Amino acid sequence: MMSRTEDFSKIITESNTFKGDAITLGAAMLDGKTITGAHVKIPLKTMNRHGLIAGATGTGKTKSLQVLAENLSEKGIPVLLMDIKGDLSGLAQPSPGHPKIDERHEKIGLPFNASSFPVEVLTLSEQNGVRLRATVSEFGPVLLSRILDLTETQSGIVAVIFKYCDDNKLPLLDLKDFKKILQYATQEGKDEFTESYGRISTASTGAILRKIIELEQQGADLFFGETSFEVDDLLRVDDNGRGYINIIRLTDIQDKPKLFSTFMLSLLAEIYSTFPEQGDSGRPELVMFIDEAHLIFNEASKALLNQIESIVKLIRSKGVGLYFVTQNPTDVPEEVLGQLGLKVQHALRAFTAKDRKAIKLTAQNYPDSEYYDTTEVLTSLGIGEALVSALDEKGRPTPLAATMMRAPMSRMDVLTDIELAALLSKSKLAKKYNETIDRESAYELLNEKIKKAEAEEAKDKARQEKEALKKAESKRKTTTTRRKSTRMHPVVKVLTSATFIRSVFGILTKVMRK
Repeated sequence: MMSRTEDFSKIITESNTFKGDAITLGAAMLDGKTITGAHVKIPLKTMNRHGLIAGATGTGKTKSLQVLAENLSEKGIPVLLMDIKGDLSGLAQPSPGHPKIDERHEKIGLPFNASSFPVEVLTLSEQNGVRLRATVSEFGPVLLSRILDLTETQSGIVAVIFKYCDDNKLPLLDLKDFKKILQYATQEGKDEFTESYGRISTASTGAILRKIIELEQQGADLFFGETSFEVDDLLRVDDNGRGYINIIRLTDIQDKPKLFSTFMLSLLAEIYSTFPEQGDSGRPELVMFIDEAHLIFNEASKALLNQIESIVKLIRSKGVGLYFVTQNPTDVPEEVLGQLGLKVQHALRAFTAKDRKAIKLTAQNYPDSEYYDTTEVLTSLGIGEALVSALDEKGRPTPLAATMMRAPMSRMDVLTDIELAALLSKSKLAKKYNETIDRESAYELLNEKIKKAEAEEAKDKARQEKEALKKAESKRKTTTTRRKSTRMHPVVKVLTSATFIRSVFGILTKVMRK
């Protein structure tokens, strides 16, 4: 008879043997001991079925993310990482190695090979990196309204604004353009809008403007504009056939959750709309890791959450896998959590009654196992150990395995400023996207239109004033002429006056009497 350990080892080995290619995460553990050679794997075929990496601070979540990214890159699959803590850029340099790493890999039964990986550093802000941008037009009225959390009436106004810009060939590139057209709709262009699209309320446009200003304060003015980032540039492989690891530096975005969710939603929407349907290809086209995932969900409106949930459900058909990294699975909405095929759960700590309740709920997300008390294991895992539940090639959950995770092949810290500058100097994408373009768009065209209208209005006013002056002058001359024709000469006036006539008659009477 096989021992309990041998029986467990056999189950793990058989359930982790796949026809297609797979990634090895580490070796299974039983009763606190690592079973050498009992490797826990993830088949590439199910890597587009999404996943979760969770655990308390300091338990090894980031290192697990790093291991997955490295192995995907080695298999020729591009990766996109959200680096919020700033500790993933070390992927560009090989690990210096360490005796503890050698000891870990000896227990796992896996050779350790230090290696660097092809890396592109991207940024949403003014940090060094390839600039990520998108135009307002690319968002469209529906997505923009959801990001701004607008009412139905306000969303209708946004749709009218986009329609007006389409009809009048006014490019909406940045938020400056959008604010200008909003103001124009209720001021200089009020009559034009009312005639063609109906009356637009100043109260509604004011509310929309306030939402835009709120977004601007989180740095969205840097994100909206040109040159727009093409998502196909995330799919590059290097000359050795390894997928690029695209790292988005987000160390300054923790206090800007609205900008983070805006970017994430726009990126997912763009990928979904442009990537072709993949079918059953046996491997993903792109895998995305969203670190500190609660930043997306905590600040998201109900409409935004619904949009994210819809995209998560649909985007896997495009060959894209989404992996959320967070401290607790409860940070992720249940509708999204139910879509996640892979779960890598690091240790959770029970400091309060609320923590203990959360751990019991978390344990229920995993398959039952005769070898583990899941609730107990969740609190006893060491650093670099995790409970792993994946999907096999037929989409069935693999047996739950407490796993000694392998160590990253690359460096487990950040690049120095000199190393980062050297990396960016070689970047082809930096040359493509880092030039700021401010071409003629709605803002400039509307200003020009307003200036022309004001100039025309000034001409009309001047012409009217000139005509008014002419009329006044003509009237004055006419009045003067009339007065001259009726006025009596002073001599005539004296000679014809009654007093003069009486005097003359008086003199004549006296002469005649004599």
